[in-house]
Amino acid sequence: MFKNLYKYRWLTGEIVRKNIKLQYRNSVLGVFWTFLQPLLTTLVLVMVFSRLLGRDSKAVLNYPVFILCGRLLYEFYTQSTKRAMRSITLSASVIKKVYIPKYIYPLSNVISTFITFCISMLVLVAFIVYFQLFSDTPVNLTPYALLAWAPLLILFILCTGVGLILSVLEVFFRDIEYLYDVFCMLIFYLSPIIYQVNQLKTANQWVLRALMANPLYAIISMFRSCVLFGEMWNWNWFYYSLGFSVLMVLIGAALFYKKQDQFILHI
Repeated sequence: MFKNLYKYRWLTGEIVRKNIKLQYRNSVLGVFWTFLQPLLTTLVLVMVFSRLLGRDSKAVLNYPVFILCGRLLYEFYTQSTKRAMRSITLSASVIKKVYIPKYIYPLSNVISTFITFCISMLVLVAFIVYFQLFSDTPVNLTPYALLAWAPLLILFILCTGVGLILSVLEVFFRDIEYLYDVFCMLIFYLSPIIYQVNQLKTANQWVLRALMANPLYAIISMFRSCVLFGEMWNWNWFYYSLGFSVLMVLIGAALFYKKQDQFILHI
């Protein structure tokens, strides 16, 4: 699999470029939506939830940046896994005619989404600069911000593994697409995007453990520790999220390798 990935690296690059170009092909603003969409969604969430959580500066250092950190990572997870899930069925006409390692399709969709995600991170940079210069609640910017790449890399690994699994399930069970939409909505509320887990003081201990079992909780919390709070992350988050992500890749690769020869019968 790795040998073929290297052999077809140029094709993978072409598919990634095609995906990026097609993403905003019929849009008037084009790639500008990469910046505008996270900005607008963050402003909406801040307006809705700031009265509930944002005023407590002790609980949330800077609520707009707090939400944007979680929203960007969550959006990358959902978009990349959904595109990877549909990649095999949408490429059925090519798969039936030309031999290409099929795992290139979900992988290239995750990579292309990751590139647009990295571009959208400029919105976060703009937020941080603004609040550092013009706000009474600036982020705690320290050298730990340079470690922010680590949770992003773990998130990329997680999305690759989940994307491989979903792409196989989508071929044999098309209803997974609708079920996964509901699951992503559940993940949004189980991830610390609009709240901090330690603010749920009245929640049952089992509920708190279920929230913390979500790998996105660990990844988003690690990212916020570096970028927003200026401190080292909890190493338990690191080990758990990395182990879970690698496990998803191994399961996804094994499942894909086992079922890929049957794709042609179902697409």
